[in-house]
Amino acid sequence: MKLVQQGERFSGKERSNRVDEFIAEPHKAVWKLAVPVMLGMAVQTAYGFTDMIFVGMLGNDAVAALTFNMPLGLLSIGITFGLGVGATSAIARLLGAKDKVAADNAASHALLVGALIGLSIPALGLIFRRELFGALGVPANVLQSALIYFNILAPSFVFSNLNVQFRSILTGEGDTRTPIAFQIGGTLLNLVLDPLLIFTAGLGIAGAAWATLISQSAVFVVFIYYFFVRKGTYLEPPVRAFVFAWDVVRSILQIGFPASLSMVVMSMGGVFFNRLISTFGSNAVAAYGIGGRLDSVYFLPTFALASSMVTLTGMFLGAGRIDLIRETVNYVFVRGQFMAFGFGALFYFSAPFVYAIFTDDAAIVAMAVSYIRTMVFAFPFITIGVISGRIFQGLGEGIPSLLLTAMRVVLVSGALAYLFVRVLSMGIESVWLALALGAAITSTISFVWLRWRIRCLERRQ
Repeated sequence: MKLVQQGERFSGKERSNRVDEFIAEPHKAVWKLAVPVMLGMAVQTAYGFTDMIFVGMLGNDAVAALTFNMPLGLLSIGITFGLGVGATSAIARLLGAKDKVAADNAASHALLVGALIGLSIPALGLIFRRELFGALGVPANVLQSALIYFNILAPSFVFSNLNVQFRSILTGEGDTRTPIAFQIGGTLLNLVLDPLLIFTAGLGIAGAAWATLISQSAVFVVFIYYFFVRKGTYLEPPVRAFVFAWDVVRSILQIGFPASLSMVVMSMGGVFFNRLISTFGSNAVAAYGIGGRLDSVYFLPTFALASSMVTLTGMFLGAGRIDLIRETVNYVFVRGQFMAFGFGALFYFSAPFVYAIFTDDAAIVAMAVSYIRTMVFAFPFITIGVISGRIFQGLGEGIPSLLLTAMRVVLVSGALAYLFVRVLSMGIESVWLALALGAAITSTISFVWLRWRIRCLERRQ
């Protein structure tokens, strides 16, 4: 089965066919797709701030335990997000070519792959949890708290991974509003449960993990209802009539597997940097975790804009409108740069006041401030890199993003950080410098590569 094949056709009058609408108004389509994602990420970011504040009330060791769990969580979600991007890209290209049968089939296979990955990752994580935390370099005084948190959190990966697949299917058909509404509901539930379970129930850091497990399972139930009971989607993933097809899996993995590997590389990079930073003490790890909270605010609009490009690029490619791809790429890059400079200036001056909310330890605040005041200079480059990677994925090409991620994490940032700390015995600030340089160099390469790729597509028309 080819990715774009002859199947059931649908007319532009049908309520869920957004392809013609997006082609008619591509700039409006960017914001129609991006704004709901931005809103959902804003709520998630606000929760991340609040969650860190709640955990911070338990002490610096609890913050460090949460921070050491982050790479493992990113590994699980990252793999599934990668596969989700593959599903979104495949479905968008099929709908752009107006082949609903193949798009329905791709949606079913996305759920199947998500279920298999969602079950295998937490199982392996629980079996090898001590080895994983040993590799992370978790200090003895933090290990028990980190294990308590992980033992409860791991089962939630099953639900969160499937939730990502449901969201990716809806995004592929051009609906970001519905899945983000479900995500916001789950995040608000998590926000309510956190203080109740951490403090009222006296569960401590285990309460934060239970809050995540309960909220993710609740969102999963809502998705099941919306897809298979209410039938509120345009796509109709077959269940009883499902027929497994390797060609469909390959069409998803063509993007999803490299994207997942990119997430694995970033997660392993997180492990490396956590371990390297831990040589400066648990306070340094806590500062790295707190410092990243402002990063997450900047990434909010950046990832939202980038995510819209997977759907739009896929639909425009399927419809044979390369001119719209170039037009939309230019539009998104310019808007992304305005936001990068704006957030950078804001964070540079407000960081000392913001970080003081999370901890009253002056040393941790100082290290966190040094982190963000270095990273803001890389924001314009990071914006280009993130958006370029999503555009490549929308074009059905997963390898460029994987290669650029590996180059940034391993060949540039990782190598420089090791050189600065282990060989030249420089301070913690050198790690922040290595991270910023890696983003600047690889994002410049990604920009040039993308421009060349679009010109190639134009010549083929």
